[in-house]
Amino acid sequence: MDIKVFYKRDGEKPLDNLVNDGGFCGIFRRIACVGDSLSSGEFEGTGDEGQRTWHDLYDYSWGQYLARMAGCTVLNFSRGGMSAKQYCDTFAAEKGFWDADKACQAYIIALGVNDVSTVLNGGIEFGELSDIDPEDCENNAPTFIGYYGKIISKYKAIEPEAKFFIMTMPREKRDMGRQELYDKFREVAYELAELFDNTYVLDLREYGPEYDEEFRDNFYLGYHMNAAGYMLTAKMVASYIDFIIRNNPNDFRKVGFIGTPYKNDDVI
Repeated sequence: MDIKVFYKRDGEKPLDNLVNDGGFCGIFRRIACVGDSLSSGEFEGTGDEGQRTWHDLYDYSWGQYLARMAGCTVLNFSRGGMSAKQYCDTFAAEKGFWDADKACQAYIIALGVNDVSTVLNGGIEFGELSDIDPEDCENNAPTFIGYYGKIISKYKAIEPEAKFFIMTMPREKRDMGRQELYDKFREVAYELAELFDNTYVLDLREYGPEYDEEFRDNFYLGYHMNAAGYMLTAKMVASYIDFIIRNNPNDFRKVGFIGTPYKNDDVI
């Protein structure tokens, strides 16, 4: 056995080693996926009159593929069309997603596509890190970044030791105005990881594949992914989290105590 494959490896990039069993992502027994249609296993269909239809089939979501891979429980805190503002204003409370009994050890946040659409339509400002009050999220500015920070703050209040993983948007070569905002969000994602402890970036924009025409031919169904696309996303998410854990073992040493009344105050 070569134990070194489970250690930090010099020069390794986050997705150089794709895991098929969840890797060390499996150390989390309960994970929440906060997101929109691409976190909900949404498929596009055709109605009786030829109109386009949309269906959140959660069993096909990358979160549920991740659950089956890693043998953990994954909760879908998501819905097609979701934005950070809608999540904070109505959706999370209506669904009971702020309830303490739904607390998780890890939260993967994959929001932004619909928020950027609203920014481009003039419905909300993009915002910046200074829109976030880390002491009282109710003081956050009503911007995309303000609402995004509020989601993290509220879940940190529910489970202070939870780990947070912020997902960036993939690379594309279409709709360049949108791509500029995706680049801007990538910058803010790293700032959020500095602002909040126990927070990491799943930078698919930098390290994931480009979602070009060939990628879409293989993994898309209309404007959303097909089943294989959602499974591929699960492999990337699990592999990226596995990479983060292997490269930061001290950060994850006490994961087993998250959500329990027990603790370990030792440095190691």
